[in-house]
Amino acid sequence: MRGLAGARVALLETRLERELGTLVRRHGGTPVCAPAVRESPVSSGPEVAVFIDQVIRGAYPVVVLQTGVGVRRLFQEAERLGRRADLVAALKGLTLAVRGPKPSAALAQAGLRPTVTAPEPYTTTDLLAGLDAVPLETRGVGVVHYGERNPPLVGALLARGARVHELQLYEWHLPDDLEPLRALVREIVRGDIAAVCFTTRVQLRHLLEVAAMTGLEADLLRALTARTVTVSVGPSCTAALRAVGISPHVEPPRPKMGAMIAALAEYLARWRDGGACSGRLEPAPQTPGAPDGE
Repeated sequence: MRGLAGARVALLETRLERELGTLVRRHGGTPVCAPAVRESPVSSGPEVAVFIDQVIRGAYPVVVLQTGVGVRRLFQEAERLGRRADLVAALKGLTLAVRGPKPSAALAQAGLRPTVTAPEPYTTTDLLAGLDAVPLETRGVGVVHYGERNPPLVGALLARGARVHELQLYEWHLPDDLEPLRALVREIVRGDIAAVCFTTRVQLRHLLEVAAMTGLEADLLRALTARTVTVSVGPSCTAALRAVGISPHVEPPRPKMGAMIAALAEYLARWRDGGACSGRLEPAPQTPGAPDGE
């Protein structure tokens, strides 16, 4: 496949680093991997035991599950407490709302199916739209967060009259070893990276934090705006990029990693067809992304 034609593509993914790298190589590119996020379990202590107990007792008729990691950690905590079977049995009788395919897959491993699934592109806005038909006023709603709280979601649920009970089972932190990110920042600033792929908002935040540590934040932002092709997997990333002044060059029609790399390969192929290509990419025409969302 002509596709990426040897382009060096920076990947910030942690859990799916290998899979994403394989996709880049399949399209003829060279992956440059620098994981930007470390997921750390939160010491929830009695909070998780109370949350699980309340779910089992039926205090939360609606449970919102935002990520696959959160679902798996919830079951792990229930297993630790000797209540996994009780939790699974209770969840079968509740309204389960999920943001997309990853929490759905995690539920399926326990023999469960979501009642409400946010449509693509799986933003908080889409999740709330899916909950439009679910009565929430005065009802208990259990919310299992991702690596940080989701205030827009909680605020919207409270505005609908729900009694919200929150649980956070893991947090997002910078990697223990920052050197791969520091090296990537230097390569982007030098113009040695053709494209940078963002699959979560926190990746952008951490990349900018590391750039600031080395005094290169302004240079990095200039490079991502003017020289390097910036790739967003979907609306959440696009909104985060635009918030710091970057309009992504590429956003796939579907918020999937395979679609993202295919869209990047198509973009670079069109760019090469449109003009002479030297060793480094010059500014590419910017295309509008999907509407901003969480």
